Amino acid sequence: MQTIGERLEEARKRKGISIREAAEATKIRGDYLQKFENNQFDINLAEIYVRGFLRGYAQFLKLPADKIINDLNGLGFDSRPKTPSREVYGRMDLSVATAEEIAASAKAAGDGESVEAGAPTVRRTAPAFNRPAGSGMPPGPLINPTLVIKGGIGLVVIAILFLITYCSGMLSDGKKTADTATPAKAPAAPIAAEKTIRLVAIQTVRVQVNERNADGTDGAVLLPNTELRAGDNRVVAWKTALNITASEGANLQLEVNGNRVGVGFTGYKQGWLQAP
Repeated sequence: MQTIGERLEEARKRKGISIREAAEATKIRGDYLQKFENNQFDINLAEIYVRGFLRGYAQFLKLPADKIINDLNGLGFDSRPKTPSREVYGRMDLSVATAEEIAASAKAAGDGESVEAGAPTVRRTAPAFNRPAGSGMPPGPLINPTLVIKGGIGLVVIAILFLITYCSGMLSDGKKTADTATPAKAPAAPIAAEKTIRLVAIQTVRVQVNERNADGTDGAVLLPNTELRAGDNRVVAWKTALNITASEGANLQLEVNGNRVGVGFTGYKQGWLQAP
């Protein structure tokens, strides 16, 4: 019977891909995938991540992911509930008092009740709050938790009183300045975006774009004589009328606001575009 790693490696090779390609496709580190194929599942990660990575890799290779995870559990790769540790923070001493001790305690109490000799009594001692063994702290009693709780409550009360006082002062200051606050300025009108035109090459073509003078001659150069291959494009400012020269007009299109149109001529020729 094949192991988990052998099934993963065989499925990957059937797809004709490398560990690196599988890692790029699944977004799982390549060294993790290599360890999975070598039946090494202890990769210093929490079990939930190991199972998630293994399931994702199996699904990528078109293998039954649930069967792979069940086989992993069959190898003993399963979580175990941990027993919480318990510390002893107090103790109660039980002892048997003598008849003399019982009589003396009854007399001192003055309760007038008789106590049977030899009856066991309970002597309670205050809980000893000791530091756990092996804590690395010097020996000695810890602070009584009751005192800690009372101190914490006191700090909370002080913090609440401080917040109430601070908020009251803020509200008072805000009320004083409300009448003198200056009105907010109206937002400036947005600046209109510059108009542009995109030249898109369908096939290889040489293009030059100039601003068009009033007499139809070439003005400032916006795009010098440039070769564009299929799929290339250039964006030029479109403020005035433009002269567009192309080595083959059929290989060039103009794109304005997402819409494409031809330049309107074929062969080596110059055309022009009116101002926007």
